[in-house]
Amino acid sequence: MSKIKEKTKQEVENVKKRIRAVSPARWIILSLMLVVTVLSYVFYEQLFGEESWFLSPNTGSKLLNDVIGIVPTLVKCIRSLTILLFIVTIVSLILQKCFRKTQRGITVSRLLINLLNWLSAIIAVIIVLSDFGVDTTALITGAGVLTLIVGLGMQSLIGDIVAGLFIVFENEFNVGDWVTVGDFRGEVVSIGIRTTKLKAAGNVKIINNSDLRGVINLDNDVSVVKTLIDVQYEARLPEIEKVIGAHLGELKVPHALDEVAYNGVANLGASGVTLQFTCHSKEADIFDAGRELNAAVKNMFDENHIDIPYPQIVIHKS
Repeated sequence: MSKIKEKTKQEVENVKKRIRAVSPARWIILSLMLVVTVLSYVFYEQLFGEESWFLSPNTGSKLLNDVIGIVPTLVKCIRSLTILLFIVTIVSLILQKCFRKTQRGITVSRLLINLLNWLSAIIAVIIVLSDFGVDTTALITGAGVLTLIVGLGMQSLIGDIVAGLFIVFENEFNVGDWVTVGDFRGEVVSIGIRTTKLKAAGNVKIINNSDLRGVINLDNDVSVVKTLIDVQYEARLPEIEKVIGAHLGELKVPHALDEVAYNGVANLGASGVTLQFTCHSKEADIFDAGRELNAAVKNMFDENHIDIPYPQIVIHKS
């Protein structure tokens, strides 16, 4: 739950940043759209009534008459777009509120909001054309045929969209999970309609959904942190293991979820006997925990005068 709370706080901060990032010009445009919408209802008869001056202006100039005559249509467009924007905003907030309890909910809400944005853009175009007198019924019918033709040449895009839907609804991984795709390991920061974004070490890898194959979800269980360290062949292993047993519980690994365990001899190397130590951590902390484990084991060996060998070459003279 703490992870979800952190994600929710991060989402709130991101929203605040996006709000602050909106330019003053955009705020002015949005405010004007809202004012025009309110005024269109207050002065409905004056704008759209049968006796409206805008429907039959008489200024003596044909060009000016045409410009004035188009005002009611522009007001209709602005009013329709403002209402659409308001509805999309409300639905987006509801989706974010309803799906914020789990990582899967966050993923689903983001995907639905992306779909909603695309759908609202299409609806906005249809509304504007309809307000200007275009026969949208014929347009939609023609768009269906055009979609079929374009779809044949955009099979990869369709494949990305379908793959993205399967990823979300089959719950293969969610936003916030750590996954491995090929040789890239990172945190899932976004699952969109077409692409999935993974972030690691400040880098963001963007992968088409249809190219996500052989994904390993590292968040299904805690991760194992392992360190290997050599001791000299000349040293007596029972004595070293006795020292390890006496001090193992003192090792401090801040990012570990449990105590460090000694697993015994992992390998007989060229210059020494390799000992293995392990602990568990969250996948997001695996590198930090690994560094801390290395330092803790090294310090334990130094404090107890256990030497770590280095590669040597033995030359025999005959």
